[in-house]
Amino acid sequence: MKPLAGIRVVELARILAGPWCGQLLADLGAEVVKVERPGSGDDTRHWGPPFVTAPDGSPRDAAYFHATNRGKRSVAIDITTPEGQAEVRALVATADVVIENYKVGGLAKYGLDHAALSAVRSGLVTCSITGFGQDGPYAHRAGYDFLIQAMGGAMSLTGEPDGAPQKAGVAYADLFTGLYAAVAILAALRRRTLTGEGAWIDMALMDTQVAVLANQALNYMAGGSVPTRMGNGHANLVPYQAFETADGALIVAVGNDGQFARLCGVLGLTLHSEARFATNPARVTHRRDLIPALQAAIAQWRKAELAQALETAGIPAGPINALDEVFVDPQVIARGMAIRPDGLPGLASPIVIDGERMVAERGAPERP
Repeated sequence: MKPLAGIRVVELARILAGPWCGQLLADLGAEVVKVERPGSGDDTRHWGPPFVTAPDGSPRDAAYFHATNRGKRSVAIDITTPEGQAEVRALVATADVVIENYKVGGLAKYGLDHAALSAVRSGLVTCSITGFGQDGPYAHRAGYDFLIQAMGGAMSLTGEPDGAPQKAGVAYADLFTGLYAAVAILAALRRRTLTGEGAWIDMALMDTQVAVLANQALNYMAGGSVPTRMGNGHANLVPYQAFETADGALIVAVGNDGQFARLCGVLGLTLHSEARFATNPARVTHRRDLIPALQAAIAQWRKAELAQALETAGIPAGPINALDEVFVDPQVIARGMAIRPDGLPGLASPIVIDGERMVAERGAPERP
């Protein structure tokens, strides 16, 4: 039995953060009912090409939709009508959780906000996901991942030092918000078990983006200078970046002084014996002197040979894989990360409990 078997979720959410949360709950065994607009459905059904083709050759919706709606059941309801509002309340009457990502106050005008729905279902856990939260000067604004990565500082940290700020290659403010939302929902359900009380969860993309600045934020808050773009370098570890070998780039990720000494041994260098490079704080301070010396030595190696030598020496290293290389990687294959629920392409959940991967057995729902 999966951990969330018996938990019922109503998803009044579209695009990414809310559906990502709902998909994770479905993977963990919850029954998730996705409410979509009649006719067009979730916006991401149309965010293609590419579009997914079913095993019988029939066209399905955009790959984007299938990436974030696995394991759900879908119903078409027009919540702007009294009849549609009654249908939603009927769903919520037997639900444990509601996930919604309407603008602040957007559901109140339909009588579907947390206060109204709690009158229908005592102990209800409602998770509201917005761009900027339920209060504050930006609460009324719409929030989009690209905008949030910019405003929340992530883009200022991403890219080459002499290049323009860059967003991440996936919408990670949305994705992290969906993950944090799932954690918050599970915590609220645990509290309900203890007290019988429901909860209204306020999740904001901006809050999440700032929260996951992590060590970079603390580097600044602890009195350091404002962090800037470092390309593939690391603010707190050296060497921890991409290096060019004779036939391509290789990531070398040295996490401690012992690994650095072994790296020098593999490369035939004695840099670890110099005071300015002997410890990580010293290497961070003198990175401009160290990196060129390492690069000159690494450039003499072929990528596969150096990767094998570093693995043998216990030094983390690896290639920069394109997605076609990712999905033929023997570790990715062994872990079963590419799945085909209902014969449709999908990505497995990374959660494994007692040897069982937590992934819904069916794919994303057809348009209702």
